[in-house]
Amino acid sequence: MTVTTARWRLLILGGTAEARALAAAVTTRSDVSVVSSLAGRVADPRLPVGEVRIGGFGGATGLARWLTEHRIDAVVDATHPYAARMRVSGIDAAATAGVPHLRLERPGWTAQPADRWHRVADLAAAVAALPTLGRRVLLTTGRQSLATFTPLTDLWFLARVVDAPDGPLPAHVRLLRSRGPYTVDGETALIREHDIDVVVTKDSGGALTEAKLTAARHLGLPVLMVDRPAPAHPPATVTTVDDAVRWLDLHLPAG
Repeated sequence: MTVTTARWRLLILGGTAEARALAAAVTTRSDVSVVSSLAGRVADPRLPVGEVRIGGFGGATGLARWLTEHRIDAVVDATHPYAARMRVSGIDAAATAGVPHLRLERPGWTAQPADRWHRVADLAAAVAALPTLGRRVLLTTGRQSLATFTPLTDLWFLARVVDAPDGPLPAHVRLLRSRGPYTVDGETALIREHDIDVVVTKDSGGALTEAKLTAARHLGLPVLMVDRPAPAHPPATVTTVDDAVRWLDLHLPAG
């Protein structure tokens, strides 16, 4: 019997659903060893198959050193669309280490004819626009953004997060710890239960959390949509796991 040992080493950056799906797809190849890197910002993350590394690298310089020391042959950055700093570090580190680099990023959401979306460039613009759109807010932009919105004391917030923030929250903010996927019926019931009249979200894309947009559409509610950060222009970008696998077949050929 012939046993094939891994001769290629792949680093996947990110704890997204796409990162997990890619790790599952690539680990079927006996000639590839996969390491998935998670930032460690979620206390109980969903882990991909294969080897997992949790924690930062120390910026682009530290990541480049790690790539060289661990003999990485290719990097796929599948981090969250709003992980702008990690995206730039991945590009710079791969270039420094001379390692092929791919960005895997799911497409953003597309507004439907009945949607009442208000797009803004960033969180600061969202804070400025929000008081004109509603008074009772379903806030789904993550725990790290809570401090940006809490000065709006005339509004009431239902802030949905995976992990609780550090320290107490003011009286006009109610915390809801939850993690998708969500259903349209569930999101509709949540909005009605709390008399929500505006939804605030980032344009994360994907099916896991899209139900809130459908619920808002059916209920005729405005959605304040925070756009993604400007792209960092990686050498190559794909939007599906299948395309990422095809890219790897070119850069980590079997046999």
